[in-house]
Amino acid sequence: MKKIRNIAIIAHVDHGKTTLVDGMLRQAGVFRSNQHVAERVMDSDDIEKERGITIFSKNASITYRDFKINIVDTPGHADFGGEVQRIMKMVDCVLLIVDAFEGPMPQTKYVLKKSLELGLKPIVVINKIDRPNARPNEVLDLVFDLFVELNANNVQLDFPVVYTSAKEGIAKLEIEDENSDFKPLFDTIVQYVDSPSGEINLPLQFLVSAIDYDNYLGRIGTGKIHNGQVTTGDSVMLLKRDGARVLSRVTRIFSYEGMKRKEIKKAYAGDIISVAGIEGIDIGETVADKDMPKPLPLIDIDEPTLAITFLPNDSPFMGQEGKYVTSRHLWERLQRETQSNVSIRVERSESGEEFIVKGRGELQMSILIENMRREGYEFQVSKPEVIYRELNGKKTEPVELVTIDVGEAYVGVVIERLGIRKGEMINMRQGGDGYTRLEFKVPARGLIGFRGEFLTETRGTGILNHSFYEYEYYKGAIPARGKGVLLAMEKGVSIAYALDNLQERGELFIGPGVDLYEGMIIGENNREGDLVVNPCKTKKLTNIRASGSDDAIKLSPPREFSLEQALEYIADDELLEITPVTIRMRKKMLKELDRKRYSRK
Repeated sequence: MKKIRNIAIIAHVDHGKTTLVDGMLRQAGVFRSNQHVAERVMDSDDIEKERGITIFSKNASITYRDFKINIVDTPGHADFGGEVQRIMKMVDCVLLIVDAFEGPMPQTKYVLKKSLELGLKPIVVINKIDRPNARPNEVLDLVFDLFVELNANNVQLDFPVVYTSAKEGIAKLEIEDENSDFKPLFDTIVQYVDSPSGEINLPLQFLVSAIDYDNYLGRIGTGKIHNGQVTTGDSVMLLKRDGARVLSRVTRIFSYEGMKRKEIKKAYAGDIISVAGIEGIDIGETVADKDMPKPLPLIDIDEPTLAITFLPNDSPFMGQEGKYVTSRHLWERLQRETQSNVSIRVERSESGEEFIVKGRGELQMSILIENMRREGYEFQVSKPEVIYRELNGKKTEPVELVTIDVGEAYVGVVIERLGIRKGEMINMRQGGDGYTRLEFKVPARGLIGFRGEFLTETRGTGILNHSFYEYEYYKGAIPARGKGVLLAMEKGVSIAYALDNLQERGELFIGPGVDLYEGMIIGENNREGDLVVNPCKTKKLTNIRASGSDDAIKLSPPREFSLEQALEYIADDELLEITPVTIRMRKKMLKELDRKRYSRK
């Protein structure tokens, strides 16, 4: 136990957590000198590699001067805050990474607050010191101010600081030092991080912080042994969340060596391990001694703030592209997700055919949707809605802390746009590079659909970050999408001739040769209100030619949507049809007559 150090790496998105872990693994000799290693080796999931972000918390370990350092890499996006919260009880210290140029950002505040509340001692790492316009000393002052704001105690305020360039593989204790490796960082971890607390001689207490699945071993629970020891073949008691007790047997124990799991026979208090053989093991539950079972405190996860309705696909193209299309398939897949993803909740609606999925944000939901469509699922989703709560008999709603970096020329338009969405500006700082940092408190529903508008207004130069702040009293109505949509009149294939005539009516979302059905959204109307059009109309052939009328048709490129953009775009009476091949936007009621009847009610 004296030679073990358990640390988590926490930060805002893109401040260099995963790159720093890469460098630590390389310099600790985890990889052979001639071994080809991909960048951001901890980001092993396909979507993580594509997007360049961390989505799941992951474990690794390195050996330095006879010390075993267990490292947990965490996501930086606010939507995956549950991943950070669930691993906090596995570690004894956090490495808080802060960008030497950007300074503390919304998620920095969120993850630091959670770690300080648990009494963890931090090590502050000012990263990217090689970046142009880096201001490490100024950023350190801002970090200290953040600690004071979050009511850190005296021990937490006396944090050590390491200056690093994760990309170059350099760490320094003072910015002027000459150094070419991470040795100062490793020395700080060994010297400053406490040994794990706990007693080997007490009865076993092992808290499960993560769940994995293996086709041969079944469910594998990963976590930290808080007290006692465990050996392969031991009989143990699984203490469930609902108070139930299940007698089980440990069939395998794994420790981490580098990034790989290594089977061991015995593990002691302070170790971070994975155990197999315990049927029905779940996150937040305790594996305890069978004779003296004592549960550890449950892991607290913040409540969801956003809900999306999932329902089986009922469009005319149903079942043409997907493998799993029924409500039973959908329900089983969503239930599987809740077993490994602690911050997602799933409820069945009264009809039984619709499922309400609650989570922390649009990005988290879109990652779930993207994973499901890659697995062959075909379904529909509604527009995201925020989750309201009652406080003192009044309606409250989730409010986000928004940080915006934008050129001086666009400050006015950003303030105006967020003002319309009930945003309240709380800070404004001038940057040295022509950029201004604006901080707002904005209702979460005001941010749905805002990112696309924001990028358009700032000509793609603005940077927007946000994380959950708190629940506040309802701020009043927020204007919906200003323009209507163009809807297909009938089932068919889009024709270039018809689209050419429709261009003046609005912006198109499709090109020629696309399969359509009645009620499908094919473009945005220039005006308010929806317009039903016929994009399948062909040119009537005659034997009379007129000069100039048969010129080549010139179509503007259609506007393409990513999954997140489509989720933000749809209105309350619209759905997003998701298949492994296509994403289509449509009206909930496909027939124009049905929509007219409903609007009269």
